[in-house]
Amino acid sequence: MEQRRRVLNSHLPFDCDDAFSAGHPGAGASAGGLDERGAEARHSGHAGHAGHAGHSHDHGLGGHATATGKHRKRLIWVLAITLSVVVVQLVGAYVSGSLALLADSGHMLTDATGVAIALIASVIAGLPATSKRTYGYLRVEVLAALVNGIVLGVIAVVIVVEAIRRFGSEVEIATTPMIVAAVLGGLANLVSLLILQAGQKESLNVRGAYLEVLGDLLGSIAVVVAGVIIIFTGYTWVDQAASIVIAVIILPRAYSLLRDVVNVLLESTPKGLDIEVVREHMLSVPGVTEVHDMHAWTITSGVPAFSAHVTVSDEMWGEHEYHAILDELKACLRVHFDTDHTTLQIEPIGHRKPGPHRHA
Repeated sequence: MEQRRRVLNSHLPFDCDDAFSAGHPGAGASAGGLDERGAEARHSGHAGHAGHAGHSHDHGLGGHATATGKHRKRLIWVLAITLSVVVVQLVGAYVSGSLALLADSGHMLTDATGVAIALIASVIAGLPATSKRTYGYLRVEVLAALVNGIVLGVIAVVIVVEAIRRFGSEVEIATTPMIVAAVLGGLANLVSLLILQAGQKESLNVRGAYLEVLGDLLGSIAVVVAGVIIIFTGYTWVDQAASIVIAVIILPRAYSLLRDVVNVLLESTPKGLDIEVVREHMLSVPGVTEVHDMHAWTITSGVPAFSAHVTVSDEMWGEHEYHAILDELKACLRVHFDTDHTTLQIEPIGHRKPGPHRHA
C-alpha cells in the first residue's frame, strides 16, 4: 500500500504499470487494448493526482479543448475549398442544364453550411462554464451536428422529388461544362478528404463534414459517369438517374450522423465502452468490494464522462488508503478507458442500505 501511495502521489510516468495493483486488468504490457489515445493520456492530465494536499481533484473539464476545436483550421480550409467548388458547379449546372450537377452543387452548399455551423459551434463550445451551465456550451457542437443531419435528409428528399418530376420531359444538357465542373469538384473533394482524415474519428462535427465531402466525391463521380453516358448514347434521363443516386448516397450518411447525435443526447454509453469491463477493472483495486450506480455518457465529441459509487471495505477506510484507492481508480479510468472526467463516490460498506438498485 505504501508503494502504491508513493507512486500515485507523483506524476504518473509514461510506463505507469506501477500505478496499478498486482492483478489489475491491463496493468502489464498488453494494457487492456490501450490505444494511442490511451497512451497519450498517460502523458497528460495527471497533475490533478499529484498529491492530496487540500484533497483536491482534477475532474477533467477545466480548459478542455473540444474535439472539433482541435481541428478548427482543417475545417476552415475545407470550408474555403467547398465554397469555391459550389460556385464552379452552380455555373456549370446553369450552363449545362444538368440536374445531377445542380444536385451535387446544392449538396456541397449544404456541406459548406454544415462546416460553417461546426466552426461557429466549436467557438461557442469553448466558452467557460457558468453556475447555470456547469458543462458550459459543449453540447452546442452536438446540436450543430443535429441540424446538419436534418438538412442533409431534406436535401436528399428534394433531389428525388425534382428528379421524378423531370422524368418524361425533354431536357437539353451540355455535357462538356457538366463533366468539367464535376471533375473540378471531385478533385477539390479529394483534397478536403485528406485534410479531414485525421479528425473525423474524434469529433461528430468533423466526422459529419468528412462524410459529406465523401458523398460529394461520389456525387461528382456519378455526374461524370452520367455525362459520359449522355455523350455516347444521348439518353438525357441518365442525368435524373444520377441525381437520384446522389440522393441515395446522402440519406444513409444523414441517418448515421443523426443516430450518433441521438445517442449523445440520450446519454448512451460511449461507443466501444463496456460497463462490465470497467466494473471488472475497478473491482480489482484492493479494498474495493462493490461498484454500483455506474453511468457513462458523452458530453460532446471527445469528452466522455463516467460516474459510479464505490464501496470500500472497513479495513481500507483510513485516510491514506482512501486516497490511494481513489487515485488508482481514476488512473485506471484515464489510462485504460481514456476517460478524464470522472466522478466517484467512495463509501464504506455500512453506508449502502440493502435492497434493489435500479442502476448498473
